[in-house]
Amino acid sequence: MATAPATRSNLHRNILIGLVAGAVLGVAVNQMVEGSSQGQQWLGWALRNVIDPVGEIFRRLLVLVVVPLVFASLSLGVARLGDLRQLGRIGLKTFGYFLVTTTFAVVIGLTLVGLIAPGRQLSPETREGLERQFRGVASDRLSKPTEFGVSTFVNIVPDNPLRAAVDMQMLPVIFVALLVGVGLTRIDRPKSAPVQQVLEGVADLTLFIIHLAMMLAPIGVFALIFSTSVRFGFDLLQSLGLYVVTVLLGLSLQMFGVFPLLVTFLGHTNPWRFFRRIRTVILTAFSTSSSSATLSTSMAVAQEELKIPPPLAGFVLPLGATMNMNGTALFEGVTVLFLCQVFGRDLGFNEQVIVVLMSVLIAIGAAGVPGGSIPLLGMVLATVGVEPGAIAIILGVDRLLDMCRTTVNVTGDLTAAVYVARSEANRPLPADVAAA
Repeated sequence: MATAPATRSNLHRNILIGLVAGAVLGVAVNQMVEGSSQGQQWLGWALRNVIDPVGEIFRRLLVLVVVPLVFASLSLGVARLGDLRQLGRIGLKTFGYFLVTTTFAVVIGLTLVGLIAPGRQLSPETREGLERQFRGVASDRLSKPTEFGVSTFVNIVPDNPLRAAVDMQMLPVIFVALLVGVGLTRIDRPKSAPVQQVLEGVADLTLFIIHLAMMLAPIGVFALIFSTSVRFGFDLLQSLGLYVVTVLLGLSLQMFGVFPLLVTFLGHTNPWRFFRRIRTVILTAFSTSSSSATLSTSMAVAQEELKIPPPLAGFVLPLGATMNMNGTALFEGVTVLFLCQVFGRDLGFNEQVIVVLMSVLIAIGAAGVPGGSIPLLGMVLATVGVEPGAIAIILGVDRLLDMCRTTVNVTGDLTAAVYVARSEANRPLPADVAAA
């Protein structure tokens, strides 16, 4: 849901204030009550009856829309490809580009978090405290080992999709959503239109709920980061700082390493001039934290600055705003492995493959709005045996990361448009943009 620019600016500022205030006050109170039984009793009462309930309400507002958000967004994303037989080559190029670049982003993220290991910087005492804090909400599900084999692929096809949705089983939900999306492209338009309208209504409702949750974000972020920092002091904050650095480093590599190579060799475009021409899009994406809110700017810049034919821009960019989430996929992969490290959960190669696949698929299903990817992380965590509620640990620092990963998402859409336009050769790019 769109908001006025001033409102967005105020919200970003207020969330940042909530983040800083929660962290500073949490650490300060942690130091003040240390060694004081009366102070610890007062703090315990405040956490149980005020701070924790506020943070939990905010977290639940994000989590409650997970299943309808994934199903509606992913089904509509596939359906918007249109008639696959008619779209043919362009559709396959676009979707293939999205899939390859998003997978590459996740691999970058997993490699960095494996090398830097930000979650392993926590002391054993802090890790044990975190385990006590987040243990119990889904203990039955998390007690089941994560296996990768034939049964994994069999279980992707649910015998009861409603039960899969209730149990928040991600892969079956995504499979059904893809099946519905493909089906909508195959049946007659008069019959598919009402179904698409219902899905669009569901998507709009989930976005409205996320919008409401984000309006409460300054208070929710304050409560979450205060609750965490007051319990664990500087130790956890130092680990979160290294986590933030890991995510930002991965996003920078994708933005200024991978994208220039793709623009140069696949789009035959000078990367320096490409970035200079899309700077308005970059600033808009960074300030709004929303791929959807940036779409109109992306369309205008693609056609006016990059000289991409309107039919191609109108096809690739709206699809990209829904399905091409390089930054989001990288963020999800890093976050899952970071939280696994925090809780001492070592993932084998097969389980990391599952994380890559799920990060790519969930990024496709993430809404292009502020905080749209956060509700989906819980299901990936449950799949690899970590308490879904552990996402509360990173919510306090998510605002900065959301702004940065949205910028990468939107830039990736424009690189895709340049690649498709060049490969189709419908209209050559201007001489001062094309590489020599």
